[in-house]
Amino acid sequence: MNRISHVLRYAPLMRSRQRSHVSRIIRALHEHASARPTHAALFDETTALSYAELLAAVRYAAGQLKILKPRVVGLFADNGIPWAIADLATLLCGITLVPVPSFFSPAQLEHVLHSAGIDCVLTDQPERFTAAGTAQSPSPFYGDLVAIRVDTTTHDMPALPDGTQKITFTSGTTDHPKGVCLGLEEMEATADSLRIASAASADDRHLCVLPLAMLLENIGGLHTPILAGATVCLPKLASVGLSGSSNLDIGRMIQALATWRASSIILIPQMLQALVGAGRAGIPLPDSLRYIAVGGAVLSAALLDAAAGLGLPVYQGYGLSECASVVAVNRPDANRLGSVGRPLPHVQVSFAQDGEILVRGVRWRGYLGHAPSPAVGENMIATGDLGYLDTDGYLYLTGRKKNIFITSFGRNIAPEWIESELVARPPILQAAVFGESRPFNIAVIFAAPDAAPTAIDNALDAANLVLPDYARVHAWIRATEPFNVANGLATANGRLRRDAIFAAYAERIDAHYSHELATVV
Repeated sequence: MNRISHVLRYAPLMRSRQRSHVSRIIRALHEHASARPTHAALFDETTALSYAELLAAVRYAAGQLKILKPRVVGLFADNGIPWAIADLATLLCGITLVPVPSFFSPAQLEHVLHSAGIDCVLTDQPERFTAAGTAQSPSPFYGDLVAIRVDTTTHDMPALPDGTQKITFTSGTTDHPKGVCLGLEEMEATADSLRIASAASADDRHLCVLPLAMLLENIGGLHTPILAGATVCLPKLASVGLSGSSNLDIGRMIQALATWRASSIILIPQMLQALVGAGRAGIPLPDSLRYIAVGGAVLSAALLDAAAGLGLPVYQGYGLSECASVVAVNRPDANRLGSVGRPLPHVQVSFAQDGEILVRGVRWRGYLGHAPSPAVGENMIATGDLGYLDTDGYLYLTGRKKNIFITSFGRNIAPEWIESELVARPPILQAAVFGESRPFNIAVIFAAPDAAPTAIDNALDAANLVLPDYARVHAWIRATEPFNVANGLATANGRLRRDAIFAAYAERIDAHYSHELATVV
């Protein structure tokens, strides 16, 4: 059976809104299965699939979906080959998929089910759904995944934006995370651009150390390697040292890098910081890595320099879910430290008058419900991030538009700039800077547990030496716990939730300012 006729075999499952764009990932899968059928495609702890075997598994799972006939599929599972098979089967069938982060609370999980109109869940944790009494008994699907039909009669089914192939939910501090609707065309354009930018090849072994439910790993860590005909290693998250949303065992992660002989990985900044810290402590780092992509938040120059000094091939990038993940990234042949790289081939970047980054070339399909759209024109997305391009076309970030605060002396400050200088200096691990309408800036700092206050003072003094006077931090408060998803103080990709951090430490922040004011008076 030729490639096109095989895809058309599942035409009854494919909605008319998606028939005009045959998946280039599925096409690549057919091509690799034909040209290199025995080449390793996917590995996890228990299973290995060649490209020919992967194609057969995806066809089998697509047949299962044909029997189930779901409208919208939810995927709630640990990393592994079954997750990848389910994802690829929905691409083949043209069925909308909703990857659900495993760290979502029960209330958030219920919100996702109802707001996206999920009528079938594929999961390796059926008790999370059957216990609620809103789902039927599970039936086998693939591997350790089971299919559970969800009762949708108790709520209205949402109307999805035209062409929605995937809905990715941003992690929220409330019970209502936001669903971003994405089409097949923009996701696959991103994946193919990443293939070019990262110089991915069939010789690569990509190790997924982030949850596949995160759009960045889904596209960059699964779709991009498949387009390149590479090998994807998919151990369970605990095997690579990740538990919950943000607890990392760096020793286990380093061991996994060596065990799986990874040539590429995707990290968030805190993971890179932990990797650099381990290297500085004398722990041997694997020499198999050729491409470490890092995104989620701005990296300090000091951290990038330290990584380079350890021989780590780090390439900083930038993106957001609304733009189908990555917008810009540094490359092996074009890497400028401090920048987030040049824009990917399929996008163009421009700027609003206030410096906000505008992205063209990605179709905006909207959020679930009636949340405000970030679109500012035809195929142009307002990112909410501030930045600029240098003369060579490298993109630099200067902060979040909504995060800028103005001191009582009228100085506009992007806190990310100051925070990047603070976290570059041990023992400071995380920092959130505040100073709106105040005479000086204050930082809430999470430091290494064994760090003495004098060590934090010294680190702060060192950071202040490279900052202008108006941006310096004059007081600090020690955070009692790290900023993470579990306590609602950070997102899954490492971005701080500033309002929540301020609320948690408001009394102590106000006390510092009151004391200083009383001293001056």
